[in-house]
Amino acid sequence: MAYPGYPPSGGYPAFPGYPPTGQESVYPPAGQYSFPALPGGYPPAGGGTYPAAPPNAGYPGAYPAPGGYPGVSQAGGMSPYPGVPTGPGFGVPPPGPGFGGYPQPPAQSYAGGGPAQIPGYPGGQAPSPMPGPPAAVVQGTQGTIQDAPNFDAGRDAEILRKAMKGFGTDEQAIINVVANRSNDQRQKIKAAFKTMYGKDLIKDLKSELSGNVEELILALFMPSTYYDAWSLRHAMKGPGTQERVLIEILCTRTNQEIKEIVNCYKSEFGRDIEQDIRADTSGHFERLLVSMCQGNRDENQTVDYQKAQEDAQRLYQAGEGKLGTDESCFNMVLASRSFPQLKATVEAYSRIANRDLLSSIDREFSGNVERGLKTILQCALNRPAFFAERLYYAMKGAGTDDSTLIRIIVTRSEIDLVQIKQMFTQMYQKTLATMISSDTSGDYRRLLLSIVGQ
Repeated sequence: MAYPGYPPSGGYPAFPGYPPTGQESVYPPAGQYSFPALPGGYPPAGGGTYPAAPPNAGYPGAYPAPGGYPGVSQAGGMSPYPGVPTGPGFGVPPPGPGFGGYPQPPAQSYAGGGPAQIPGYPGGQAPSPMPGPPAAVVQGTQGTIQDAPNFDAGRDAEILRKAMKGFGTDEQAIINVVANRSNDQRQKIKAAFKTMYGKDLIKDLKSELSGNVEELILALFMPSTYYDAWSLRHAMKGPGTQERVLIEILCTRTNQEIKEIVNCYKSEFGRDIEQDIRADTSGHFERLLVSMCQGNRDENQTVDYQKAQEDAQRLYQAGEGKLGTDESCFNMVLASRSFPQLKATVEAYSRIANRDLLSSIDREFSGNVERGLKTILQCALNRPAFFAERLYYAMKGAGTDDSTLIRIIVTRSEIDLVQIKQMFTQMYQKTLATMISSDTSGDYRRLLLSIVGQ
């Protein structure tokens, strides 16, 4: 996909002052284009990890920062997120089907902008100054729903009671409350409602509402962990299994979230989630989900580039480099490595195999285990883009997958829905709100749009 002004005629933005005088010989290291040289060589002798940032290096905290710096990968190339196109010579392949079809937005420099140059870029010339990344990217992930200021649970309970009392229901009053309160505040409203009126708010809402708007409002009033556990239980309950729901939740949550989900599943439904998974799935897909249920992924944000190189070689030998596929090797690496570490492994793999890891998984696997492995990698590369893609396909074509639409909007509303909206627009040239408006109607549409911040 082409973008106006990309690539910039003059090349890419750079690091002012690099390479340091007298260290040109070690900058950049062979095959590496992203980071300035540091005293003693890069990486330091005897280790594959990087030292802390020198004073005034322009980056806060550790070097590299957890999750990578805006627009720049941690090894060998430009990052696929946020917002800098990749391509040959940057350590990762061009965007395309192997990256889930995620197109890349126009190039950006660091916050504050400024002319600069990245060694190794074809042409080697610095472009004119460009703006820094959006504020939301600099600040990290962000939800569209946050704690409401001046919150009064009793007053909100009274508003909901009036909205449901007597003949008819004031749906707009209900929407105004639930779409503008955090999940924690909604739990307090439920408690206040029972205290004030001796009635269960959820039962009253179910008696007044129906269809998709009922499902959406009830989801909003479930505690976050319970909603994930409830979704997993319903995905495995009865005939058939909704494997995509299992993948979406178990392959994207943090260790802490997964451990809380597993405990909630046991306490609320009296069942062992691992046993249910074994009963409902099989083969390599079953093993991948069982691995995910352990909640033991390494969460150390420091990237070991030597290990990334070794893992990339191991994955190549387990797939593209042999006849047949060693599925257990893919399971081991993708289930245990941290997301920043996996991102570095993806970049190292592209240099070894001359193809990206996602497209190799396409070639080596199929069905649900393929979808599960790709989901893990997509979250390592660009989690908001993964959810944007899921939302798009929930609404694309005839009919709407309302359960997926509701689940993602609700579960990401306080985490990263702002970034998901940004990626949705960049990937599909339309806003999430526009697609919701054309695919839904009535109170259901109004509530969804209120949650996404339209």
